[in-house]
Amino acid sequence: MKIQLETINPRSKSPFRLLHDPKLNHLFYWHFHPEFELVYIEGASATRHVGNHISQFTDSDLVLIGSNIPHLNFDYQVSTPYRKEVLHIKPFFKERFLAQMPELQSIERLIELSKYGLAFSGNTKKIVGALLKELHLLSSFEFFMQTMTILKKLAESTEFELLHKKPYLNRYSKKEQERIRQIYALVDERYQEKITVEEVAALCNLTKPAFCRYFKKATGSTFVNFLNQYRISQSKRLLLTGKNIGETCYECGFESLSYFNRTFKKITDENPSAFRKRHLQRR
Repeated sequence: MKIQLETINPRSKSPFRLLHDPKLNHLFYWHFHPEFELVYIEGASATRHVGNHISQFTDSDLVLIGSNIPHLNFDYQVSTPYRKEVLHIKPFFKERFLAQMPELQSIERLIELSKYGLAFSGNTKKIVGALLKELHLLSSFEFFMQTMTILKKLAESTEFELLHKKPYLNRYSKKEQERIRQIYALVDERYQEKITVEEVAALCNLTKPAFCRYFKKATGSTFVNFLNQYRISQSKRLLLTGKNIGETCYECGFESLSYFNRTFKKITDENPSAFRKRHLQRR
């Protein structure tokens, strides 16, 4: 599956497009597009991978993704019955519509914040998720009005987290996107095994020093830090299924329990046992 710049139907004059319950769980679809994207998924626990952000979501997720921020499909490798709604917002909605209407300043601020990636929670996720699930049943006028209601509720919500500390800047050319996609696909396939910087550099036809410079410039992270972040993301999922810490450590590719504990705390600000206990107590 190659990276691609996804395009939205240019013939439609509507600023919105809905993808009703698309199923891409069999694909590793790392992609980007100029349109802003609001995605809601329920009945699934999987990886949220937006830009440089990697984390796990449980049961459901509601995320607003800014223009040209690369992201992985939220249903990747989901095996449970699930439902997904994806709303695309074309760039001209912000440029020609929101910017001209002072009554919609709160929605304009929301779209600006999407540069960070926004993950919504609580009642906002519940209410907006329900509204999104109704969109495919509505007439064109009702669809437009309900979409504006959805954006208004998101704009007024305080139940969200920023997925990046700074606005995400897509530095990749299409060629670089393909290279990054190959790296991410390799990590996804082999994170349980030993992965050396040398073999990833060879995949990219680069020397080790050149690859390290390239990856840091492209992602803002070293490859080792990225790999550790991905492994910790997977370890959270295993801990929440009841796996013990030792099993989780080795199943996620760590060769040392002490290194796993240190890395987990560095990335999450708590140790694995505290994380497992805190989340299992909620059930």
